[in-house]
Amino acid sequence: MFSSLISSIAKDWEYEFKRMPLRQPFRIAHGVSLERAVLRVRAGGALGEAPCVPYYSDTPEDVALWLEQRKSKGAWMVEEGAPRTVRLAADLLLHDLEAQKRGVPVWKLLSMRDPGGARACRSIGIPEDLDDYSEQIRRLSKSFRILKLKLGSGNVDFDEAVVATAREAAPEGVLFADVNGGWSVREAAVLLPRLEKYGLVFVEQPVSHAGGHEAWRELAAALPKRGVPLYADESVQGESDVRGLAGWIEGINVKLFKTSGYAGALACVSAARTLGLRVMLGCMIESSIGVTAAAHLAASFDWVDLDGHLYLLEDDFSGLTFDENGCLHLPSRPGLGLCGRKEASF
Repeated sequence: MFSSLISSIAKDWEYEFKRMPLRQPFRIAHGVSLERAVLRVRAGGALGEAPCVPYYSDTPEDVALWLEQRKSKGAWMVEEGAPRTVRLAADLLLHDLEAQKRGVPVWKLLSMRDPGGARACRSIGIPEDLDDYSEQIRRLSKSFRILKLKLGSGNVDFDEAVVATAREAAPEGVLFADVNGGWSVREAAVLLPRLEKYGLVFVEQPVSHAGGHEAWRELAAALPKRGVPLYADESVQGESDVRGLAGWIEGINVKLFKTSGYAGALACVSAARTLGLRVMLGCMIESSIGVTAAAHLAASFDWVDLDGHLYLLEDDFSGLTFDENGCLHLPSRPGLGLCGRKEASF
């Protein structure tokens, strides 16, 4: 699809890295973030973006060096061994360009259903004060009926208290929990049965992806019965991981960053459906460029977690929006449908 586009923009593209401060510190099991950096590429009026995630290997400095070494060649988008950050930004750029050329939104270019109206969730970082957390849950649950609770604080009793606090504050809310690999197999085997009484829909990535598929096998063996459904996130980087984990999980979290673009994401969804697994569409902390790009796939997912732009102090693009019920909506403009705000650098 993109061979002619690649040729046409080979000498007419630009990139930048943008550092984006967060509204407040965001704490998960991997650590605390105060800002995030994103790579942006532009050509022919189209945009692509990919986040630089602290717990993955692509740093802004390494990616910038890679890009500068290839800027004069023009073939950076399809070169073997390109950093995933570059591959994702290029993939979104090319889809945006082609969809604009055809005058259709990206979801239609991909032969997907209209994602408008899909229910989305709101994620909340690991708290320090449970009273403040309770108030935050009450406030967010008024506009988002689905909440994702970040766990993996380093104290499993505190993690349970986080879930208990959230359930008390949002008794009718749909609650997920996301551990980001913050528990050992032993801790997960002890805590997961204790969490059943809080009515969690699922627990995401209870054990570290560093343990490979073996950690999931050990966890399954350590649990006396299947209780709270388990989803894999960091452990699923591509289609082969979906197949490798199928016996020990009930669902997966698919992110464009992990799959380096749309094709890999849809391959993961297809594999999951074949294996009877549920699928959630996720994101990193990134601007409206990245989350809006992901939202074009939302109609194919059971759950949608696309709130990464809401953590930014200043989001310089607009696209994806949420209504009063926490359902997502995309603009009617062709391509990704983005619109730059005044402070947008591109």
